[in-house]
Amino acid sequence: MSKEILNERKTILFSVLVGVFFLFSFRLFQLQIVQQKQFDEKSSGNSIKAIEQTPLRGVFYDRDTVLIVENIPAYTVRVTPSEYDKKNSKFLESILELEEGYIDDILFRNKHYSKFIPIKVKRGASFEAIGWIEENQEYLPGVDYIIEMQRNYPAGIIASHAFGYSKEISPQQLKKEKDYYAPGDVMGSNGLEKFYEKILRGTKGYNFILVDSRRREVGKFKDGSQDIPSIKGKDLALTFDVDVQKIAEQELKGKSGAAVAIEPATGEIIAMASGPDYDLNQFSYVTSREYLRELTSNPLKPQFNRATMGAHPPGSTFKVLSALIGLELGVITENSIINCSGGFTFGRFFKCHGAHGATNVYRAIEKSCNVFFYQLIFKIGLNRLADYANKFGLGVKTEVDLGEESKGLIPRTNYYEKVYGKNWPQGILVSLGIGQGEVNVTPLQLAYYTALVANNGISYKPHFVRGYFDEHKKLHRIEHEKVDTKVSQKSFDIVKKGMFLVVNGAGTATNVRLPEVHVAGKTGTSQNPHGKDHALFIGFAPYENPQIAVAVLVENVGFGSTHAAPIAKKMIEVYMKKKGFITNSSATPIAVMEVPEIED
Repeated sequence: MSKEILNERKTILFSVLVGVFFLFSFRLFQLQIVQQKQFDEKSSGNSIKAIEQTPLRGVFYDRDTVLIVENIPAYTVRVTPSEYDKKNSKFLESILELEEGYIDDILFRNKHYSKFIPIKVKRGASFEAIGWIEENQEYLPGVDYIIEMQRNYPAGIIASHAFGYSKEISPQQLKKEKDYYAPGDVMGSNGLEKFYEKILRGTKGYNFILVDSRRREVGKFKDGSQDIPSIKGKDLALTFDVDVQKIAEQELKGKSGAAVAIEPATGEIIAMASGPDYDLNQFSYVTSREYLRELTSNPLKPQFNRATMGAHPPGSTFKVLSALIGLELGVITENSIINCSGGFTFGRFFKCHGAHGATNVYRAIEKSCNVFFYQLIFKIGLNRLADYANKFGLGVKTEVDLGEESKGLIPRTNYYEKVYGKNWPQGILVSLGIGQGEVNVTPLQLAYYTALVANNGISYKPHFVRGYFDEHKKLHRIEHEKVDTKVSQKSFDIVKKGMFLVVNGAGTATNVRLPEVHVAGKTGTSQNPHGKDHALFIGFAPYENPQIAVAVLVENVGFGSTHAAPIAKKMIEVYMKKKGFITNSSATPIAVMEVPEIED
């Protein structure tokens, strides 16, 4: 081989070596200098484990700052898919009292999430189960537990339909809320827990842990200096009064119905009970199938909120509104007389409760004279009736801060035209005048309408929450919409005097009289084609300076004066004692008012 060829090969080899050297040098420069940050993050990601810290959920206080919904500690067992050995599922399910196959099923349902994210498989685990896991930790790779908080109700009230509960987020919800929630997280499912979820849930935190190549924890990253603490959710200041709520719940035991109390000047809901109710403690974490089966099979539907969803004809409680509208429109005055001979004929005969003779608006409300209101509805007209009813929160949603509510029904002309055609029977109006027929309202709407009457047509949209407390316990109030019906003071004065006579004259609710306090109200009996009539009562107190307005509905029992009015009386009495209006409950009820004379 010639010397020239040998030199040429040496040159080529040298060039190749130099090229490889520069190539490696460039790549090293690129990796260590240019892309250092990117690969450092990847390296950290492989050696650092972020453990999510669930924040404490905000708690609830009543109007007197009594704690009514709190958090108590409970154990939650988790499984990290990347480390977990499915051979242990059967033993773990046995210890945690889970159905066979539950763990594998929940891992399968969450397989599209990172296998390094722990999946919560059991909430509310027993201390014995946690002890077993601790003792066998070395044989249970990927299994750990954390201490979370579950709801507790220390004040002795249920308020299940108002408070609501939280439950584990569903896969469908997770797709919509993935920016905050992870598999196994809990979120408000209904009631106030759901409506105020974003205020209550707080902000998540993270603890960063160093792990080895097998993902075993070896210590804190930078001694915990980089950890991000969770921030507790805001505590809610509710408008509830525990004592009034207790009375309402006790009185509805064994009954189907609802009771709502509102502060007239503010729209604050003092109490709201729906019966039958259900045990919120059963929903603190995982609810047993047996309890769910018991609820769903109950024909009375305990989970149905009768206070906001149960719409029924208001019966004679509607007469107060009819009278108010008639006065405001000028179709009657306080001196207008309608003669009641025991009934009214319009196509057919419509009965009254008796023969009241010459009747003005005061006596019509006091005696609940049907004939007066049979005739008044024709003077008002259907659409004008609906317009005013809507102003008072009937036939429309009140927009209460709860989420679920029915708007009920206050029919208009177009409603009957759709049902019966253009020539719909005008006799339908007769029943509407006394709150029967197609008109339907909820107990919440009745309480709100009563509050507006008590406070002369001005209040705020009904609500459960005044505001929330910050970390310094300072109350931040939530603004609620003000309502003004723009009805004249004179019209209110007349109908309120009529309501006064119902209780303090010779009316239908004399059993509601209280010592030291004048109560005004109106009884009602709503016809029920499927059984006994529904009993209703609306009222407020004190008459001179209203502090509370109440509506009570008891289904399938009979007269309002017998079954609904006594419940309202107890609720009002408890509140009046707390406010200092009643100091001696054994005193004789205060003197009654004389019935206004009827002018010819």
